[in-house]
Formats: sequence, structure tokens, C-alpha cells
Amino acid sequence: FRRVLFRSLIALAARFYLARFEMVWNQHRFMVGVDYTDDHFGLPLYWLVIGALIVGAALVIARRWIATAVVVGGSLVLMLIVPPIAGALYVKPNEISLERPYIQTHIEATRAAYGLSTRAREIEMHTDPNATIDTSKHKPLLDNVRLWDWKPFHDTVTQMQALRPYYAFHEPPDVDRYTIDGQYRQVLLSSRELDITQLPGTQSSWINPHFIYTHGYGLVLAEVSKITPDGQPVYLMQDMPPLVKTPSLKIDRPELYYGELQHEPVFVDTAQEEFDYPKGSDNAKTRYAGKGGFPISSLLMRAAAALEFGDSNIILTGYLTDHSRMMIHRRVRERMQTLAPYLEWDSDPYIVVTPEGRLVWMIDGYTTSDAHPFSRQIEAYGGAINYMRNSVKATIDAYDGETHIYVFDPADPVIESYRTLFPSLYEDAARMPATLRAHTRYAEELFSVQANLYRVYHMRNPQSFYNNEDVWELARYSSGQNAEPKPVSPTYVFATLPGEAKPEFMLMTTFTPLSKENLIGVMLARCDGDKLGEVVVLQLSKQELTLGPMQINARINQDQNISKDLTLWNQQGSQVLQGQTLVLPVGDTFLYVSPIYLQATQARMPQLKKVVLAVGNRLIYADTYEQALAQLSGGAAVSTAPPNPGSAPAPAPSPVTQKSS
Repeated sequence: FRRVLFRSLIALAARFYLARFEMVWNQHRFMVGVDYTDDHFGLPLYWLVIGALIVGAALVIARRWIATAVVVGGSLVLMLIVPPIAGALYVKPNEISLERPYIQTHIEATRAAYGLSTRAREIEMHTDPNATIDTSKHKPLLDNVRLWDWKPFHDTVTQMQALRPYYAFHEPPDVDRYTIDGQYRQVLLSSRELDITQLPGTQSSWINPHFIYTHGYGLVLAEVSKITPDGQPVYLMQDMPPLVKTPSLKIDRPELYYGELQHEPVFVDTAQEEFDYPKGSDNAKTRYAGKGGFPISSLLMRAAAALEFGDSNIILTGYLTDHSRMMIHRRVRERMQTLAPYLEWDSDPYIVVTPEGRLVWMIDGYTTSDAHPFSRQIEAYGGAINYMRNSVKATIDAYDGETHIYVFDPADPVIESYRTLFPSLYEDAARMPATLRAHTRYAEELFSVQANLYRVYHMRNPQSFYNNEDVWELARYSSGQNAEPKPVSPTYVFATLPGEAKPEFMLMTTFTPLSKENLIGVMLARCDGDKLGEVVVLQLSKQELTLGPMQINARINQDQNISKDLTLWNQQGSQVLQGQTLVLPVGDTFLYVSPIYLQATQARMPQLKKVVLAVGNRLIYADTYEQALAQLSGGAAVSTAPPNPGSAPAPAPSPVTQKSS
């Protein structure tokens, strides 16, 4: 018994010694990590308990049982009662002065853990409510203003370009940039994938989903700022076979064997021809000519596949030849989770058209941890994390499935550890082909996490942080006259930073003060060239009123000309949709862009009906974007601000605040 008790006391002393290090994750009311009470009372008492346990172990050897109980029990009692009493009687009345250095450590640790301290730059911006925009000077930016919100674009493309019920466009569409006819252009694109569940007869036929209907086909690509006279997108790529309307783009391999909606397994290069695309009353056929998948001709491989998928038809079928191949893990995200399950993979891969005419998927990968000291925890990816980096980007060829993982943040210790374990799996970012490197972008899921944290952690002063003096929230917008306001979501835009001359492709979101609707900050993440990964936050003056998206929505709904049209269109049989209001920095002011769509209730095919631009106190309402720009440069507006242009418009009534994602 003495031996067991002795060993138990020594083991407990070792456990208390190690427990000291776990204090860096202590959760307090206003911070994480070691606070004043932990530092000045908790840590000394840990050492007291450790010493008491060692002394108690020695007393056990000497058979001094009562002394052992007094020493060990007394130290544990002190550890339980002293910190709460000290915290209540001494620390709490002097909390802000005593906790200041610990709050500062928590703030800086949290910013560092989520990448807000190393590559984030803050710029103070003063806006001029009477400023004008020189349209000729800012033409590259204005030519790339995104008029299509992703939801109306997806619904329109689904109606116009699916062409058959078994084709589907995964949402949301992808936003990217290409050099088209010598001009840098922002585009929306969406791949046309095969949804086997919408194909009649697939449940009763084993051959159809495994040998015949094996792949999607092509994509649609449209410039974000171009609209047809009837309010539809202007496609640069469309139809089947692909119709490409510019020599700047080409597509030689439109077949999509790997994508976001693919089913599996499928067998290619078999005795059975594959369906390629519908061709009038007939169907075009094809045979796979790539290297995707793996050989399945041997009886051993077929038996293994039959066991894995519980399907004896794989052994019994007579369609497999000596050249046949079997494709599995065809969904991009699932493929990457299988290849590197210890990383978190973005939920929205995006597709790239290479200059060689191939389709390549790109997806962002994240390293996460719950062990960063002093950092705030968030709920993400099914658990709690307090560290996140977008350290890798992967590419997957849509035809061959060829996969590469490139390391874009070699300074991340987590990815370096994995790279040491699996050196052949990772490649340097410099090895990514330049044609693909031009389409890398700031990861949206990391940006969303950073934006939500920045609402609070932009406060670097411990006292301001402690008092929650300047908490922000994500700006809100309304998608219709009676729609519930919701937080803005990160949006890829073309924008120009203050002091910069050239517009860039960036990821953007906006902030307002807590429970207010005026704009207080704009966060922009750079995507182009060697600026990829930089975050710039435009911090607006608290002494100047800059309108937020909801206030622009309120002005739109309160304007008599606009309100009359919206009410008229919003009758039975049609529905008015308002896209998310874009807030674009231009010089020393902001350009607000709010597209208005009209959609029939029986067919989800929105048409861009009107465009609203706002600059300072001016509100421009026009049939087309070109007309709105003409009014912007001419100084006249169809619709004007309220009678007193110098006063701020009343914000819309504040509904119940929604929890932002």
C-alpha cells in the first residue's frame, strides 16, 4: 500500500507540474490564457501543491499518515479557495489595471494565430460626401464592376444553359479573372456537371451510371459587367459543344471526369462507348483517352473493387477490356480529404480554363490547431480551433484527375511538420505553372474567419477591448423590399486601394459599428501576383458618416421613383430581387452598386432590370449600367437624394440582428 501511495503522490506531482502549461488555454470572461489571478496566485499555488505532494510522498515512506494528509490536503484546499477569494476581493475591483498586460498578450496571440498580425495592414481613410468619380480615370475598375450576384446568375444559367435535365451547375458559381482581348476582366463561370440522380432509368440499369453516363461537359463563362438588352448574361463560353466567342480563350478538353457532383465508380475505355453530350435528336459518343483512374483489367483488381463497393457486377460484366480503367474519388473535395485527411479543405473548389484549353480545379487547404497559447477558440470544421492558416493550394485536372499540392505558406510550422512526414506529397509554390498561379486567390473560408474575429480584435488597446468600446459587426443588406436583412458575405471584386493606381482582384467584406448601419471599415484581401495573402483594412473616421449597405438599401426603397417601380413589378406573377450591394473604394469616396433583378415566380430565371449607383449624396437609377455610368460622369441623376442632401438619410428600421456565419 505504501509503495502504491508513494507512486501515486509522485505521479500526481508530475501531473500538477505539467498542468501549469495548460493554463495558457484557460478560458476567462474576457480573454484566454494566463490572467493576473493565474500568474500571481494560481502558479505559486501549483508549486506549493507540487512541493506538498513530494513531501507527502516522503512522509508516506516514514509512515507519517496524519502528517501526509495534513500537508497534501491542506495544499489542495488552499489551491481551491485562495484564487477565487483573491480574484473577488483584490483583482476584480482593480481588474482593468491589473489585467492590462495579460489582455494585450491575448489580443496579439489571437491576431497572430489567425494571420491578422503578420500580413494585415490598416489604413485610415477619410471620405468626402461631395466627391465625384472621374469615369475615364477609373475606367479599368468601372469596366469590371460585378453586376451579377451569384444567386441570380446561377438561376439564369441553370434555365438557359443546362440544356438537359440531367445537367446541373453547382452553386455558387466561381468568380475569377482572365485577360480577354488584351484587357484584365473579372468573370463568372460555372461547370456543367452530370447529376445522375436526374437521369431516368439509372436506378434500374447498372450499365448507364457506370459505363455510359460518366462525365459532365464544359462550362459557361461570362463577364460580370456585361448584360444583353433583355437582361441576360453575355457569355464568352456556352453551349455544347463549347462555343467560345473570344480568341483569348479556348477549350480542348471539355469533359469533366472530376468535379463537384460526380458519382462513382465509373469505368472508362471499355467496350461500351460513353455518352459525351446531346446533339439534336441524337447523342454524341466518346471514348476516354486519358490516364485518370487505374487499370481494372486483371481479375484480382476486379475482385478487390467488387469487395470494396459490394458489387459483384464488377466481376461479372463483359464490358471491361485490357485497357479499361476504373475511376474513384472523383469529387474534388472528397479526393483531397482522402489524400490529406489531416488538413481541412475548402467547401467551394473553383475551376480554371488554362491557355492550353484544359479544365483544372483549384481548392484551398487549411492547417488548424486547438493548441495555440492565449488564442481565442472558435467553432469550425466540427470542433474547436484556435489557429488557422491557408498553407496549401491543390490542383486537380478535370480530365485526368492529376493532383498536385503546393505549399504557399512555408513559415507555417504545422504544414512543415506534415511535409517532413510526407515529403513526396507536397511541392513548393514556385513549381505551380504560371498559367495556374495567375488564378490563385485569397481563401474565402479563412477570410470569413478573419473578418469575424477582426470585428473585436481590431481593438489593440487593452482598455478598449476590456470595455467592448468599439465592437463592429458585419454590415447587413436586404435582398428585397420585405426581405429580412442578413449579413454580407465575402465577395470577390475589382477594387483599387488608396494610393494605388491599378485595380486588383480582391476579396472584400464590410463592417458597421455594433447596432448601427453606417460603414466603419472595409476589409480587402489581395489576390494578384506577389501581393497574394495580404490583408488591407480601410478604417473609416468615427467623426464622418459613411453610408453602409443597409442605408443605401433604405435610400433605394424610400426613393419615390424607384419605390414606385419596385411596387409595380412586385405584383403577382413576378418578384423583385436586389443583389448584395457592392461597396467599392474609388479615390477618397465609395461607389455603391446595387443591381435589381426581376424574376417570374413560375420560372427562376432572373433578368437584370435596373442598376442603382450611389456616390456620396447622389443616387443614380438607370435601365443599364452604361446609362448609369454616363449619368455618373455627367453629374446628373435620374433619382436624387432626399431634399436636404447634406443630411444623412434615415436608416431602415433595425430588425432582429442575425448571427453572422
